[in-house]
Amino acid sequence: SGKRYFISPPLSPPVPGIEGVLCLNLIGCGRDRKPNALIQVAVIDPREQYLVSHTCTEIVEVRIACSCFFYSLSHFALSNLYLFFPVKCSLCPFPRSLHPGFPMVETEEGDMDHITADVQQAQKVRTCVCVCVFFKNPICKVYRFQTVDSKWMLVREQMDECTLSFSIPRQLLNLYIQEDMRRIHDLRDLGDLSPHWDNLRKEVTSRYGQVIAAYQETLAELDKITGPSFKPSCSKAQRYLEFIPINLHTQRMRVTCPRKTDAFYDVVTVGAPAAHFQGFKGGGLRRLLGRHEAEKKSTAYQCIYYSPEHTAKAQEVLNSVGQLQPLISGLADQLLQAAQQRSAPSLREVLKTLAEKTEQFVHALKDELVKSALLALHAARPGYVTKNQTQTLPSQNPEGGPVLRQDSIPCHKEYDEEEWDRVWADVAKSLSCVIAMVDKLQEQEPVNNNQEQPISDHALADVITSHNPSGDWREQLCPLVVRLKDCVEEVVKRAKRAMTFVLLQEAACSIPQGLYLKQRRDVVFSQALAALACGFVMRLYAGMEDRGFLKQLHLVGLVAQFESLLSTYSEEIGMLEDMEVGISDLHRVAFKITQSKTDEPCDLQPVVIGRRDHYTVEVPLPPLAFQTLPDEMKEGKVLQIYPVLFNVGINEQQTIAERFGDISLQERINQRNFEILDGYYKSLNDKVPPECLPCFETQTDLKELLETLGQNVITKKRKNVEILWLAGTICRRLNGIRFTSCKSAKDRTSMSVTLEQCALLRDEHQLNKDYFIRALDCMRSRLTQGGVLCQWDSDPEAACSVAENKPASRHFYPIALLLVSSHLLVVWLILSLVFLLAKYQ
Repeated sequence: SGKRYFISPPLSPPVPGIEGVLCLNLIGCGRDRKPNALIQVAVIDPREQYLVSHTCTEIVEVRIACSCFFYSLSHFALSNLYLFFPVKCSLCPFPRSLHPGFPMVETEEGDMDHITADVQQAQKVRTCVCVCVFFKNPICKVYRFQTVDSKWMLVREQMDECTLSFSIPRQLLNLYIQEDMRRIHDLRDLGDLSPHWDNLRKEVTSRYGQVIAAYQETLAELDKITGPSFKPSCSKAQRYLEFIPINLHTQRMRVTCPRKTDAFYDVVTVGAPAAHFQGFKGGGLRRLLGRHEAEKKSTAYQCIYYSPEHTAKAQEVLNSVGQLQPLISGLADQLLQAAQQRSAPSLREVLKTLAEKTEQFVHALKDELVKSALLALHAARPGYVTKNQTQTLPSQNPEGGPVLRQDSIPCHKEYDEEEWDRVWADVAKSLSCVIAMVDKLQEQEPVNNNQEQPISDHALADVITSHNPSGDWREQLCPLVVRLKDCVEEVVKRAKRAMTFVLLQEAACSIPQGLYLKQRRDVVFSQALAALACGFVMRLYAGMEDRGFLKQLHLVGLVAQFESLLSTYSEEIGMLEDMEVGISDLHRVAFKITQSKTDEPCDLQPVVIGRRDHYTVEVPLPPLAFQTLPDEMKEGKVLQIYPVLFNVGINEQQTIAERFGDISLQERINQRNFEILDGYYKSLNDKVPPECLPCFETQTDLKELLETLGQNVITKKRKNVEILWLAGTICRRLNGIRFTSCKSAKDRTSMSVTLEQCALLRDEHQLNKDYFIRALDCMRSRLTQGGVLCQWDSDPEAACSVAENKPASRHFYPIALLLVSSHLLVVWLILSLVFLLAKYQ
């Protein structure tokens, strides 16, 4: 009726409660039709005396069919105030008997079940903090559905934006820049090189500088962005937003039933991680990487060819020595400190750890790649080519002709091949000397400790001055420890130069295509990691009270199942190839739980550390929540993630691909990821008891589900969506994280999510099968104020535009498909005519 109701806030801290507003004599939108009520909530600032839009309900649709009511309450947060003062609006027809708790649930007889207004009363502090920090701008819908026993269930959908859409890519860009700057510094530390190698170094350094400049420019543009916390699909081709995932949203369905405890089902929706700005004319990452590797082998580059395995090994050696050297140096200092304190137990404990880390250090460097790279680097020094022209590496031709590529690493007699063996063997010898000295000092300790009888002052003075001064242990150990540290430093210096030279060859052979592919891979990985971090945080906070889930998390890890609906036709093949590589690269990601300093939002943001070959995402928890974790997680144990991807195209383009194209890419992806999922289940079955897994109404055995999935994966069947159903069911049964993707996370994604939600209501909460289709239609549509039926979940951008009081954008799709043949055109004309006649009739 357009009335305004002013409710004064209490002076004391707010508590959960209900404010009732009764609306009578509302005018309906049409003949014989119930009115659609719209609630708008505003906050007045007493100092400024103006209203600030706080939140609103877009529409409440009431459909009366038999005795079943469908309530569709959509909720929009219009300001940041919602994060601190949430408002929940619940509407119902007044003439019905109401319960003072929650008016949306009743039995057929009119007696209310005991479902109180504070469903999950004033949620736990950690959950509230998580919602405020990571998720914003919620859009809610509430329904009431009838069960098979004529009871009522309450279903609440909530879709949120995730702030990690931008924060994770920003952190990755900073890490990319730092890593490339370190690479440039390492290249300069190679020292003097012959003109040929020096020119290659300059070219590679210049390319790295261009990449750094581009990333810095992108980062500066991202820092200027304000507004929504997601990238709409209309911006997927913008250069500065290419690292941001498309339409990253979280969706939670909470179900309240009279006969069952509350349950919730989460899913993360995101556009396919792909380099949309760079395009797909040449295919996606999988095809481009394979083609590039073949070209490196067949083309005469001016460098030494190293296989991808050698390059990966070189990077692994660099990471190992980079991590172990500071540890060894720190342990050596602790050893000296224990010697100064004359603490034999501490001395033994520190020495044991030092010996283990030094052994790992020596083992990491005991590789033929390091020795051969040192030989190649020695041959690249200035003046070396004049010693024996016939055995040199490629050098500049006196006639100015092209320089030929070497297919194998040269071996030169002028260089002492045993020198490297002696260098890293000195580390082991130095450690042996330290161990021997510690043993000698410990042998003296019992003798000194047993002298409990009093001795004369003269005898004590003789002992102190002649044999056992106060700093004797430290003085005897210090030269040996210093020598150990010097040997380690020398080995690191040589190994680092050798491995940097290997990486120089890889970069030189890849110019310029290789760096372009690296940038493309960075873009795809950034989108995939942002989605994974969002899903992990959501799953972690949801399972904080589940001890079985926490046990599974630190013993085995979590499976992250990506459901893709891309077709294997046209440019979506390139998207799928990008997505395959991006999801596969997530195997290089691990998570670690840390304790935040405070409960402030800035201290609860996930932090990404590491480099391209391995990243760790540290997720801070509030102190109170952190104390409830298992000891292993509180001690900093790394949590593993097992990403799997299953793809089944479902649109009309997939029909063309299956009839006239090639679907081998989809088949290979499904088969490979099924093996990963099956391996995860076997590991979980060995380490985690079955009672740690969630219970479902459907009692199908997990092993049987996996066998059925394996059969469907190898079965030749068109649009076999059973693969997606089975993979999603197995993921939920395994406490996993669910992702659903298509090109832009709109139409196909929303159809899949809503269908899955209705299937869960039917299978797990006994939704009346007669109302399955009605419930599905209700979830997929909403009635606007003008009476136009349009999609809700299909376009988060449309929902955002509604929240901003803007009209939803319309999408027009090309009909180039109809030109495939004249037969399709005739069929289209006939169907269009039938549709128009039915519509106007």
